[in-house]
Amino acid sequence: MLADLLRRNAQGYTFAIPCWEEGSHTEPAAVMLGASPELLVRREGARVFINPLAGSIPRHADPEQDQARKDGLAISEKDLREHSYVVNDIVRILREHCSTLEVPDGPSVIGTDALWHLSTFITGELKDPAMTALDLACQLHPTPAICGFPTAQAFGHIQALEPFDREYFAGLVGWQRECGDGEWALTLRCARYDGHRTLRLYAGAGTVAGSDPDSEIRETETKMATFMRAIA
Repeated sequence: MLADLLRRNAQGYTFAIPCWEEGSHTEPAAVMLGASPELLVRREGARVFINPLAGSIPRHADPEQDQARKDGLAISEKDLREHSYVVNDIVRILREHCSTLEVPDGPSVIGTDALWHLSTFITGELKDPAMTALDLACQLHPTPAICGFPTAQAFGHIQALEPFDREYFAGLVGWQRECGDGEWALTLRCARYDGHRTLRLYAGAGTVAGSDPDSEIRETETKMATFMRAIA
């Protein structure tokens, strides 16, 4: 499955990590594996790079319709507003930790195998060179893209309304060197595999005022298809 995910998602962040149950120190209970499209933070020396994605639309097999969807996403008021919630909150946090910050005036549209996404690539210079990639990732996480906004209020609604435990889904996966350089992505487009025959797949979509429920369901199904193709 991992090889297939890597082949189909060459531009993403493909991972497989053990899932440990609380109090267990023998064998992991399962493996979390997936192919995330979203970099949360990368640190190279004092430079940091952040690439939030928010606002998406499924791709189409017909090139003309696919281009029309890409062009439509770039000017979609609802999706641009959804994207701005995420970027504005990330920038607010980064200003506390960066001496300089480069933020594009607006998002670009990038593509994966299954979707078009609104994307903003942000770069900055850390005030404190001792701040590691994971330190900054923990300051930024959870972003409005996976939790909602305002964060505390949205998180309370998630705890009250979501009928399942996210466990490792929407968490962080990555690596880090002793010097603090590293790269952390969000655990999205993923599944929990128990090592036998059971897979639990995870995907989601953000909703804002103006969101169409049927469209959000289709978007979630498309994201789920990333993993479905790997096990077909």
